[in-house]
Amino acid sequence: MGLVSGIVVYILIWWVVLFAVLPWGNRSDDESAVPGAMRGAPAQPRMALKALVTTGVAAVLWLVAYVLIESGWISFRAMAPDI
Repeated sequence: MGLVSGIVVYILIWWVVLFAVLPWGNRSDDESAVPGAMRGAPAQPRMALKALVTTGVAAVLWLVAYVLIESGWISFRAMAPDI
């Protein structure tokens, strides 16, 4: 895996993990809702914590993908038809 493809794979994994992490720990704040805000909006979204968790999980998943691709267990060239 080259540098550019490694970065692209990491970014794709990061975004998928972010969407999986976003709902964790969200609770709506019905009592002290700000006027004009959605009723289901989270009281404390904690985006910085979720970004850190996403970065860590994505790094581990990227490392697993890197090892699988570099070891030859997964070969995209073998899956491609000969032209």
